[in-house]
Amino acid sequence: MKKGSYVSLQSALAYYHLIPEYVAQVTSISTGRPETVSNPLGDYIFKHVKKVLFFGFQTIEMVKGQSVFIARPEKALLDLVYLTAKIDFPNYLQELRLQNTNILKEDILWEFANSSGSPKLQRSVQVILAHCQDIQEQ
Repeated sequence: MKKGSYVSLQSALAYYHLIPEYVAQVTSISTGRPETVSNPLGDYIFKHVKKVLFFGFQTIEMVKGQSVFIARPEKALLDLVYLTAKIDFPNYLQELRLQNTNILKEDILWEFANSSGSPKLQRSVQVILAHCQDIQEQ
């Protein structure tokens, strides 16, 4: 990990068991330049966002006393929406095969989307909530 970054996107979604897949590369959000770093521990991808979008993460303790910043589940999903260009969003949600959506908090989704100032994220919350409702009814 590098300073000024937090784990997000599919890496965070997998950590929270929101997607069933194993994610081999760790993807983080940064306000710095995008880059990929490979070392004996694995591949680390750093995606760039504007400073106004650099929020919504928490600290978790990892092995051997190491701590890491990781997006809250709601922010990981919104980061994915923000950084994925030109998608058919409802179908994209289907492809993610979201699970355990009961951990997503509606008020936090709205708070993060509204704080972002991004119309794309604000529009996406309704679609996310409808999709989560469909999953929970199945």
